[in-house]
Amino acid sequence: MNIILKKQIERRTFLRGMGTVLALPMLDAMVPAFVKAASVGSPTRMAILYFPNGVQETTWNIPAQVGVSALPDVLPLTLAPLTKYRNDITVVNGLTNNGGRALGDGPGDHGRAGAAYLTGAHPKKTFGKDLQAGISMDQYAAARIGSATRFASLELGCEEGIQGGNCDNGYSCAYSNSISWRTPNTPNPPEIRPRAVFERLFGVGDFERDPKVRARQEKYQKSVLDAVLEDAKRLAGALSADDKRKLDEYMYGVRDIETRIQKTEKDSALKPTLDKPAPSVPENYDEHTSIMFDLMTAAFQTDSTRIVTFLMAIEQSNRAYREIGIADSHHGLTHHGGDREKIEKCIKINQYEVQQFAYFIDKLKAAKDGDGTLFDHIMVSYGSGLGAGHDHDNLPTILTGRGNGLFTLGRHVTHPNETPISNLHVAMMDKMGVQVENFSDSTGKLGYLSDL
Repeated sequence: MNIILKKQIERRTFLRGMGTVLALPMLDAMVPAFVKAASVGSPTRMAILYFPNGVQETTWNIPAQVGVSALPDVLPLTLAPLTKYRNDITVVNGLTNNGGRALGDGPGDHGRAGAAYLTGAHPKKTFGKDLQAGISMDQYAAARIGSATRFASLELGCEEGIQGGNCDNGYSCAYSNSISWRTPNTPNPPEIRPRAVFERLFGVGDFERDPKVRARQEKYQKSVLDAVLEDAKRLAGALSADDKRKLDEYMYGVRDIETRIQKTEKDSALKPTLDKPAPSVPENYDEHTSIMFDLMTAAFQTDSTRIVTFLMAIEQSNRAYREIGIADSHHGLTHHGGDREKIEKCIKINQYEVQQFAYFIDKLKAAKDGDGTLFDHIMVSYGSGLGAGHDHDNLPTILTGRGNGLFTLGRHVTHPNETPISNLHVAMMDKMGVQVENFSDSTGKLGYLSDL
C-alpha cells in the first residue's frame, strides 16, 4: 500500500493481504489538504432496478394532468411502503417502451419487455442462437466511462434463469432473463450468488464453483478483514478521527455482509434438498435482496463501479413468495381473469417488492460519500417493462436519489402518452457524462426531472 502519512492518499487505495484486495470508501485524507472536500465533488452513480410481470393499475397509478404535481398525502396501496419516503421519490407516469410491443410478432410480451427495457429495441422472435435486440443503455454508458472504475458495470439479480430454449411463445429465455445487453446479440446474465459478488468485490480470482475445492479453500481462509488487518492498522495511523470512524463503519459493514453470506452457506449445507438454490443463494427473499443491496452499496461507496443493473426477478417469473404467505406462481397469478383473490395476491407481491426497494433507499441515505451520502450522488430508477394488463405503455416508474442535482424529489410527474422511456435513459446517461443526441427511439432528454 502506497500511503504518504499525514498527507493526501490516493482515491484508489486498497488494503491488501493474503490474496485479498479491499477497496476503500471516500475518506477526507484522499482530498488534497488545500482543497475542501465539498469542492472536489463525488461522481454520479446509476442503478436500474427491475421487477417483472407488471402491476395492478388501480393500486399503483396516481391520476393527474400532464406536468408536475405534489405527491398525495396517501399513496396508492402498492406504494404504501414508501410513505415515509414521500420526499425522497418521484413517481413518473406516461412512459412507453414501444420495442416491447408485438409489432406484428404476436404473443411474447414478457420476453420483449425484458429485452427492450434498457435497449428500446424490438427483439427478434427466436429461441435459437440468432438473438437480436440492442445495446442496453447501461452498457452504452459503461463502454464510455467504465475505465474510471475497477468494474465497468455490475449485472446482479435474485432469480436465476436459463439462457437458451423457448420461454415465451417463440422468444428465447435469454430475452426474459437479462435486461443488460453488451451487444445486440449478447445479453449479460445477472449474477445471483452473493458469495460470487463478494469475492469479486473483495477477493481475487473467480468464484470457485466446485464445492469440494471451495471447502478446502475456506479451511485456510478467514474473513477478508483478517487478511487486511495489518494494512488497515498502518492506514489508521495516517487518518483523522473522522476518517477512522468512516473506516471502522465501512469495515463493520463488509464483515456483516460476509457473516450473512457464511450463514446462508451453512444453512444450505445443513438442509439439503433436491431443488435447493445454488450455494450462497439465500432461500429467503428478504435476506437475498438485502444482501445484494448491501453489496451494491459497498460497490458504489468504494467507487468500484458506477453502473449497476438489478433484476429483482426474471420476466414471467414463477417465484412463490412464501415469505408473505403466497405459495402460488407470481406469473400465474397475473393471468387472474378478474379473480379477486388472485388480484389481491398480485397486489401483495408488488407491495412486497416495493418494501425491498425501500430498504435500498435507507442504505443509500446512510452511506457516507464525500461531502454527503450516496443518496445525494446516485440516480436510481425502479420499474418494470410491463404495466397494467401486460401493456407496454404507462410503465410503472419511480426515481430516487438526487443524482448530483438531476432529480428533484418529492413529487409526481406525468408525461404525455407515448413518451419513450429511452428519454429517461438519455437524461441519466447525460448526467453520467455520456452525451448522446438520442438513444434507440428517444426523442430527447426527459423533462420535469429537476428544477434546474
